[in-house]
Amino acid sequence: MNQLYLCSEYQKLYLSLIEQADLPDLAVTSKIEDANIVLADPPKLAQQIEKAQNLEWLQSTYAGCDALLAQNKRDYLLTNVRGIFGPLMSEYVFGQLLTLTRHLAHYRDAQSQKQWSVLPYQSLINRKMVILGTGSIGAHVAATAKHFGMQVTGVSRSGKLATSFDTVVTTAQLTSKLSDADVVVSTLPSTPETKGLLSHPTLSACNGAILFNVGRGPVLEESALLHALEQKHIRHAVLDVFANEPLDSPHPFWTHPDITVTPHISAISFPDQVFAIFADNYQRWHQGSALQYTVDFDLGY
Repeated sequence: MNQLYLCSEYQKLYLSLIEQADLPDLAVTSKIEDANIVLADPPKLAQQIEKAQNLEWLQSTYAGCDALLAQNKRDYLLTNVRGIFGPLMSEYVFGQLLTLTRHLAHYRDAQSQKQWSVLPYQSLINRKMVILGTGSIGAHVAATAKHFGMQVTGVSRSGKLATSFDTVVTTAQLTSKLSDADVVVSTLPSTPETKGLLSHPTLSACNGAILFNVGRGPVLEESALLHALEQKHIRHAVLDVFANEPLDSPHPFWTHPDITVTPHISAISFPDQVFAIFADNYQRWHQGSALQYTVDFDLGY
C-alpha cells in the first residue's frame, strides 16, 4: 500500500479529491516519515523534507520547485505541474499589456473627473515580443501574441524552434534581440543559469521596452531594473515575482511610477487541475510506467 502525505494550503480540498478519485492501493498518512509519496506546495514542504525518510516520489503542486531544489535531499523522483499555467499567464500578460498600451488607467481617472480626454495609442500589430523561455507557458503567451498580430522571438538554452514562435535564439544571443523589442516577457524558472539573466548588460540593450517578469524573481536583478527605468531602457515593468516574497514594505518597487507590482498571482495552482495531473501520474506509478513532468535536479526544471 502506497502512503501519501499531503502538505498544501488546500489540504482539505485535496483530501476530498483523493476520496472521490478512489485511487488504487493508496492511503493518506499524517506522518511524513511514513510516506513514500508526497503531494505538496514546495515552499510549505521544504523545511521538513529531510524528515521524509521513505520518500520515493514527490508531486509538486507548483511549476517552480526552487524551494525544494535548494534543499540537500535529492534521493527521490520529483515531478511538477505543467500545461495548465499557459492560459493564465497569457490572461495576465495581455491584460496588463493592453492596460498600458490602451491607457486604461488614464480613462478610468478621466471618467472619475468627467473629462473627455483622448490619448493616442499604437496597436499591438507588428509589435515585437521577446519571450524568455519556450516551454508550455512561453509557447502559450507566444500563441496569444500571434493572435494580436505580434512578431514573436523565443529565447532558450538550445535555440531550437518551438511552436508559436517566429524565431528562437539561444540565451547567448539574447542581448542582440532586445534592442528592437517592444515587449520582453520572462517565463523562466530560477536556476543557476537563469539567475540574474536580466541584468545591467541585457536590460541596457533594451530601447523603451515594456518588461514582464512572471517566471521567477531571481532572474531579474532589481537594482539593474531601477537603473534601466531611469535611463529609459525600460518603459514600464510589470512584476509578479520577486527574489524575496512577500515584497518588503520599504521596497522602492511599491511606489515607483513605472512599475506595476502584483503578489505572485499571474497563474495560481488550481487544486482540481493539479490533482488531475497527480492522479494521472499516480496511475502511471501504480502501473510501473514513466511519470510525466519530471524535474532534473541539476537543470532546475
